[in-house]
Amino acid sequence: MNLTVHVKPGSRKGPLVVADQGVENSLTVFLQQRAVEGAANDALVALLATHFGVAKRDVVVVRGHTSRIKRVRVDRS
Repeated sequence: MNLTVHVKPGSRKGPLVVADQGVENSLTVFLQQRAVEGAANDALVALLATHFGVAKRDVVVVRGHTSRIKRVRVDRS
């Protein structure tokens, strides 16, 4: 499954995953971690793995490693 994820690092709401209204395969993710040295990306992978009930190795950031809008692939085998 491919997802478009809008990441909000350094949020007080986090960790939280919210489905975007009216947009298929799109999520907004609030993270407490700041976007420093990949901490937010690591937290994003861990949170999405927990959310979808898969291992962390099954969640891959495909595009947007340094952007707040990311393309993520989740393998649900």
